[in-house]
Amino acid sequence: MEPNDRSPEHYFTGLPKSEERFGLVRTTLCGRNFEFLTASSVFSKRRVDLGTRLLIESMVLPREGNVLDIGCGYGVVGIVAASLNPKLRVLMTDVNIRAVRLAKRNVELNKVASAEVRYGYFFEPVEGVMFNCILSNPPVSAGMETVKAIVHGARHVLADGGTFQMVIRSKIGSKALPAVFEETFGNVRVLARGSGFRVLLGLACYDLA
Repeated sequence: MEPNDRSPEHYFTGLPKSEERFGLVRTTLCGRNFEFLTASSVFSKRRVDLGTRLLIESMVLPREGNVLDIGCGYGVVGIVAASLNPKLRVLMTDVNIRAVRLAKRNVELNKVASAEVRYGYFFEPVEGVMFNCILSNPPVSAGMETVKAIVHGARHVLADGGTFQMVIRSKIGSKALPAVFEETFGNVRVLARGSGFRVLLGLACYDLA
């Protein structure tokens, strides 16, 4: 099944059919100024949403290695991560081809040399790559089973000692999602809370599994 067959027309759609209407978001994140080109049928097209902001302001990045921004949208999380630490190799993926095109343009717009954007469903575009950190603002509108699948899939591409960090609305995932983290990683902690969201962190500890 192709990605565009997995959901109705919204930002989780692989090939949006809506008319492309562009916009520009100027914002400050982690004390730095960024500009992001946006368009219709992508997530949070008018502003950087509060959940994404909380994830960015609280994310724990490795000193070096590979970082994955899964479901990158127009590229905010991955671009900020690459800007904060140019030593990182940041891969960004999305199922929405319009979002992928925007993210590629935003990488250029923000002059980030260490980030690469790939199109595809979940972890398919990064097959064979192991990551030291995975960041996710998941497509909750696609259903909790989709969110859980991202968590479960992350374990297979995380290097030992790597972290998986996901932001979720507190009222949606405060009970169910920590249990999924515990099941997947054997641990979970709340990295940050704010504006009705929380960021969960799971640590890959294979030597203790």
